[in-house]
Amino acid sequence: MSGIFDSHTHYDDAAFDEDREELLSSLSSNGIQYVVNVGASIESCRKTVEMVEKYDYIYGALGIHPCEIANLTEEDYSWIREEAARNDKIVAIGEIGLDYYWEKENAANQKHHFERQIAMAKELNMPVIIHSREAAKDTYDIMKAMHAEECGGVVHCFSYHREEAAKYLDMGYYIGIGGSSTFKNNAKAGEVIAYTPMDRILLETDCPYLAPVPHRGKRNSSLNLPIVADLISGIKNISREEVIRVTCENAKRMYGMEV
Repeated sequence: MSGIFDSHTHYDDAAFDEDREELLSSLSSNGIQYVVNVGASIESCRKTVEMVEKYDYIYGALGIHPCEIANLTEEDYSWIREEAARNDKIVAIGEIGLDYYWEKENAANQKHHFERQIAMAKELNMPVIIHSREAAKDTYDIMKAMHAEECGGVVHCFSYHREEAAKYLDMGYYIGIGGSSTFKNNAKAGEVIAYTPMDRILLETDCPYLAPVPHRGKRNSSLNLPIVADLISGIKNISREEVIRVTCENAKRMYGMEV
């Protein structure tokens, strides 16, 4: 039976400093089979590399979040490119994208680094993990202009309407579904889940952020993913086990791991 594949985590975050080892060691006995830890800053990317070397079931993505681009150097880009090319357990470039909720005033610089990191992913033949918050049009326009369908990937923590999901699905992208889909004020998430084919959905936590109801506001972890799987199973009218099996296969396929 397939275990859960958490396609997007931040276990390097300081929120896990007190019990990281204990928590990560407990995942497999709680049905979590694979985890992808996702870089957001150069520091978190370096920690991600350390984690993938320490834990068999943890894989990594390297990339710079739009809120972390201010001090990026050419040396940083060179390190990401070389590490992603060298390390078989680095499976994506991400998270990359646009964030107009926190950082709209530097939109031009965000766009520059988004384009540059898409180009790097295409050069490396790796999928991308897209962060897009209150930036739907610019995100999509850049992805189309850069032919991001050539590398593929996932729009993680999907926060837009069904019409936007259709555009990314048409580009061959996956849709990341996590704890925010359980929030009472997020009716559009149910519509997106209903619309998106099962073979294009990924389970994710974005932990330590976005814990699902009834744990909203607390530290999130992969242990909460059965709640998200149950939400999807109810909308799709299939079993939790089927949700877990299909989303695990989806993540393996997207990340280029053996199915």
